[in-house]
Amino acid sequence: MERRIEHQDSGRRGAFFIEQDGRRIAELTYGRASDSLIVIDHTEVDPALRGQGIARTLLAAAVNWARENNIRIRPTCSYAVAQFARDQSIRDVLA
Repeated sequence: MERRIEHQDSGRRGAFFIEQDGRRIAELTYGRASDSLIVIDHTEVDPALRGQGIARTLLAAAVNWARENNIRIRPTCSYAVAQFARDQSIRDVLA
């Protein structure tokens, strides 16, 4: 089943998320430290969906968005911190 990632940005807070039946089943949230810096502070995936790479897909969407908009990312969420440490290919947006 194809899952569509949505992006919500209210200016100070934002999220990349997947909804199913009107409920968020996965999300990566961030806060804005400035116009050009976001802080990824939380990543959560429904327990029934874990192990399917969904959190990584959300992070990839955030990284691509950051690249397109000249935004740097500072991860504080343990998942995002681990992924940035593990994968050199996404560190170009690291603050």
